[in-house]
Amino acid sequence: MGKGQDLYVKAKTLIPGGTMLLSKRPEMFLPEHWPSYFSKSKGCKVWDLDGKELLDMSIMGIGTNTLGYGNDEVDAAVIETVKKGNMSTLNCPEEVYLAEKLVEMNPWADMVRFARTGGEANSIAIRIARAASGKDNVAICGYHGWHDWYLSANHNGGDDLSSHLIPGLSPKGVPKNLKNSVFPFHYNNYEALLDIVEKNDIGVIKMEVMRNFGPEDNFLQKVRDLATRKNIVLIFDECSSGFRETFGGIYQKFNVEPDMIMLGKTIGNGYALTAVVGRKSVMEAAQNTFISSTFWTERIGPTAALATLKVMERIESWKTITETGSKMQNGWKKLANAHNLDITVSGISAMTTYGFNSANAAAYKTLITQDMLKKGFLASTHFYASTAHTNEHLNSYFEALDGIYATIAKCESEVLNINDLLEGPVCHSGFKRLN
Repeated sequence: MGKGQDLYVKAKTLIPGGTMLLSKRPEMFLPEHWPSYFSKSKGCKVWDLDGKELLDMSIMGIGTNTLGYGNDEVDAAVIETVKKGNMSTLNCPEEVYLAEKLVEMNPWADMVRFARTGGEANSIAIRIARAASGKDNVAICGYHGWHDWYLSANHNGGDDLSSHLIPGLSPKGVPKNLKNSVFPFHYNNYEALLDIVEKNDIGVIKMEVMRNFGPEDNFLQKVRDLATRKNIVLIFDECSSGFRETFGGIYQKFNVEPDMIMLGKTIGNGYALTAVVGRKSVMEAAQNTFISSTFWTERIGPTAALATLKVMERIESWKTITETGSKMQNGWKKLANAHNLDITVSGISAMTTYGFNSANAAAYKTLITQDMLKKGFLASTHFYASTAHTNEHLNSYFEALDGIYATIAKCESEVLNINDLLEGPVCHSGFKRLN
């Protein structure tokens, strides 16, 4: 084992679950062999604790760094802020400048509240929306974080959130009296949403605009019309999709405006900042409930976001990463066809994934991670594009992946046994308790 795995063994004795983020657990990639920790990162390269240089063709900080790791312009702004001071008894002016910029980018909106994580932003939005609507019940579609309000859906009668990104999320520790206050519906199933609204006195509809596929049969407009007709607050969670296909929310592509929107992940290019942007008629309800936190007032987050938006707007980063992501999607399909493998590609181009249509899908995914790591790549079946990724990076990636696909093809035809090729356990696919 390398230094990273050694440290992870220690971490599991000190940190419940081993890591702060489920998506960064080594078991989600390559149990017992994933490098686990980094010593530095720049562009789309990461160095592990042994000093090995790795090309990140995977999730780029869980989608936080569309401008690449350590963007010089963003980092320079942050370093200047550190020199001048990050905190004081007074407020930082950057939060006002950033709020003004976000309202300018979303002309239907009037006001903004800031946080530092996606889960916080989602909980802030739900609190404000419930206060504004005067109703407790929420209809949701998509992944919206770890807080009680969201996980309470799994008290309703099963793993109701299993089709919303992560299966197996346990509601233990979530008060059972929150049961039947949050009701999941499936994307593009308007009739199911309508049924939930009619039967459950819904005050808030909260949803991702799109994740794996886009709207059909005017779905988003129907949701908007329903919310307007029933006086329901409509919230778009764009913590993941924001700034990947447009300068701001992907909702712009569909000409449907929400009452509130969350923006996060890439808005600060790796620095912690999330925003809740909304109409004044809804956002003013924040003054009727208590929403407050010390470190929402630190200066680095809004400084990084202002610099990130400036770079994004100048270079039109969303166009670059969409083009790069499309090349990746086409490359996967071409390689699969060449080896007679059946895969399904999904997600928006800049934040995409694929899976093998096989009973051994998880094992194949593990093999790819295992063998690509030996070739100097952080790789799985996900790819989050950044402006640091070049055609040369994609070419070297596919050249390395070609031989692994050939091996998988032999496993599919039973010439080889996938279990004989893996050097450790198969990767996890959802939430599990670690031993």
